[in-house]
Amino acid sequence: IFGITLLVVRSRTRAERSSKELAVANRELGSFYHSVEQELGRARSIQHALLPKDLPRLADWKITYHYQPAREVGGDFYDFLRLEEGRLGLVIGDVSGKGIAAALVMANTQSVLRAIARRGKVPPGQVLAEANEILQAYIPSGTFVTCFYGVLDPQTGRLVYANAGHDPPCDRHGSQVDELRARGMPLGLMSGMVYEEKVAVLAAGDSLLFYSDGLVEAHDPAGEMFGFPRLRKLALAHDTDGGEELVDYLLTELTRFTGEDKEQEDDITLVTLERSRARAR
Repeated sequence: IFGITLLVVRSRTRAERSSKELAVANRELGSFYHSVEQELGRARSIQHALLPKDLPRLADWKITYHYQPAREVGGDFYDFLRLEEGRLGLVIGDVSGKGIAAALVMANTQSVLRAIARRGKVPPGQVLAEANEILQAYIPSGTFVTCFYGVLDPQTGRLVYANAGHDPPCDRHGSQVDELRARGMPLGLMSGMVYEEKVAVLAAGDSLLFYSDGLVEAHDPAGEMFGFPRLRKLALAHDTDGGEELVDYLLTELTRFTGEDKEQEDDITLVTLERSRARAR
């Protein structure tokens, strides 16, 4: 009886000691998680500070945007660059991967593009080519950045653009939706890349929709992808003068497609550019 009692006492003592150690470990783990959440919150604040705070105000033009990372921070980015002679640079991009690593590359890419584009009258193809050389030398191996860059002349509606492997924007004019395509490899993969330049002219009532692949590559519960044809069809079906209404409409349709409880798979960025029907010349 004495031996059994001793074993019980010792077992209880060890259990109490383990319980105390577990409680300490849980407190330390909780403190660690709290610290990580704080750091992620700071990272998110910094990333949002890097994105444009004020939308450009152009007579006869309207710009709207929606930015929704899949995690606390993400790899999508957009930018509006005020250039010489009243021109406007439009940027949308997506870093491969998600989370903090993608956010760091995103910040670096955005800074590089801004520095090159604001140096003078550098054409879009050259901007992407120079950015590619810099990023190819410095970003981690296997990481790349897709990016569309266009320069708009608000007076004429002329948009000169180049594309580094990004999803082509939808160009809506009248009862038709086309894609602004131009050949070019994503940034950071290979040096010596050349980026094709093309020109589009936006007439009165025309609009552009820029987007990241978080929209078109979303899946429904059965595994079907949202896809480009669906996006073009929805963009054409939604007859409105408002970019904000179009963005809300697309996000509503995306939720309907994936299901309300479906976790967001990737960062989602939408930017619209519209030319007024009433006042455009």
